[in-house]
Amino acid sequence: MLVVISNFPDEGTARAAAAALLDARAAACVNILPACLSVYRWRGVVEQAREHPVLVKTTAARYAEVERILRLGHPYELPEIVAVPAERGLPGYLDWVREETRSLP
Repeated sequence: MLVVISNFPDEGTARAAAAALLDARAAACVNILPACLSVYRWRGVVEQAREHPVLVKTTAARYAEVERILRLGHPYELPEIVAVPAERGLPGYLDWVREETRSLP
């Protein structure tokens, strides 16, 4: 299982990405968190932005599709898309993630 982290500039684009990921069975679950303040350096300038963090639960086998969908619907020139492997987890939950992201015939 992977947890893919991204940030969106508003809740609407985050919701659209979540819907696209679920429709494609690329994710079992997408958490859209409340807005936070992101502080980062972009092209030599320190910037600040309100963003909605998104946590995508998927499998390594579906990562390429998650990345494709996130990039397709993301308004940023260079979106944050970072995958973190889940080393452990409740077996039933991990099975559910695998089942929900299984490609349909």
